[in-house]
Amino acid sequence: MSFSSDVKQELAGRIAGARHCQLAELAAILHFCGEFGRDADGRYTIGLQTENEWIVRKCFTLLKKTFNIDTDNFVGEDQMQEIFQKIGNPGEPVSALLLKNACCQRAFLRGAFLSVGSISDPSKAYHLEFVCPTLEKAEQLRDVIRDFDVEAKIVPRKKYEVVYLKEGAGIVDLLNVMEAHVSLMNLENLRILKEMRNSINRRVNCEAANINKTVSAATRQIMDIEFLRDHYGLSRLPAQLQEMAQVRLENPDCPLKDLGALLDPPVGKSGVNHRLRKLSELAESVRN
Repeated sequence: MSFSSDVKQELAGRIAGARHCQLAELAAILHFCGEFGRDADGRYTIGLQTENEWIVRKCFTLLKKTFNIDTDNFVGEDQMQEIFQKIGNPGEPVSALLLKNACCQRAFLRGAFLSVGSISDPSKAYHLEFVCPTLEKAEQLRDVIRDFDVEAKIVPRKKYEVVYLKEGAGIVDLLNVMEAHVSLMNLENLRILKEMRNSINRRVNCEAANINKTVSAATRQIMDIEFLRDHYGLSRLPAQLQEMAQVRLENPDCPLKDLGALLDPPVGKSGVNHRLRKLSELAESVRN
């Protein structure tokens, strides 16, 4: 299964103990993917626009717990009126009365993610989103997420409004808010591995860049010294520069610190760098 499916399976198995939280989660499911109608006999029916069996099972579990409705997919007139009275018009945002408590907001977010949420494979990218049918529902969802100090944004996509998060830390926080603790730990483990790989890659790239820089500098130094040898004469150089030139020619791969140890008397890295710079300046002067 995908990581997104793992999260939904975990959330589907979590049933809040309090009826007010159950109502908040049921409202989210019915507002985001519920369908209402009548069958051939005129009885009310409740359906869900989803292929996910976990969502269907959880929805009817919540209907059973909150309204004592069996899962035979039709309800009586009085039961349907009670449902609408409690959860409000499914075409509009969920009633604020159902979201007064933080526990109910958590349940609402669980229901919303089960209905219209998805999360990408965190080993590849960090992206969590809710595909909402209207801007009003998207704004309500974004505001509830922000109540938990998690930053979410909205972007239009075709005929939908998408509430999304792209930061790994924000996604971890939201999974914690929805109480998907197993998925949270799996994501954190993947984040740690990913950050370790990125850190190693940065270090390797940095070291490779330093090696390339060192090799390029050594190549230029040797070219300048060879030019002086062929067009100026190393014997005309001051004794310190002459020794420096000879040591560099004999040790083309040697770093500056090691070159300094080969001089008599030895000098530090800055002293070696100063002498090589003098040689390069002289070579450039001779070329001109």
